[in-house]
Amino acid sequence: MDVNDLKSLNAEVKKRMAGAIDHLRHELAGVRTGRASTGILDPVHVEAYGTRMPLNQLASLSVPEPTMIVAQPFDPTLMGAIEKAIRASDLGLNPNNDGKMIRIPVPPLTEDRRKELSRHVHKMAEEARNAIRTVRRDANDRLKKLAKDKAVSEDDEKRGLEEIQKITDQEIKQVDELQKKKDAELLSH
Repeated sequence: MDVNDLKSLNAEVKKRMAGAIDHLRHELAGVRTGRASTGILDPVHVEAYGTRMPLNQLASLSVPEPTMIVAQPFDPTLMGAIEKAIRASDLGLNPNNDGKMIRIPVPPLTEDRRKELSRHVHKMAEEARNAIRTVRRDANDRLKKLAKDKAVSEDDEKRGLEEIQKITDQEIKQVDELQKKKDAELLSH
């Protein structure tokens, strides 16, 4: 194994850790803050055409004002099913249907709900940190095995382990920042 192999190992580590961060970003987008965002409707799936489909594939979603989301169904016959799916979600939203579009008022969050969502954000961030640490452990194990099999020198192993730790620290810092930013959104009124 040579330096290029170590570079490709580092590149793979970065790619896998970036995947964990992207997943966290997507998950956090679905956590409702006091402001309306179409991302909070991502988990909503609607019974349509004999299958369950994501809401954003059945309606155009927009945010005309900070406390309102509007869903404009592509097929007006799905109006009731869309409304029902939003109501059935655990988002605590109460949609209104005027026959043409569905208005979804986003009520302000209660203090208890903010704290509950904050705990949920912390849990998601911890899962991302664990995913990153798992990638680090896998990479470290591979490096140690290579050193044991004499495929890399002890110096290369040491440098490789340090580099992987440096990448891990950067990625975990990014998770911490995402968590802090989401918490600030949640807990500011």
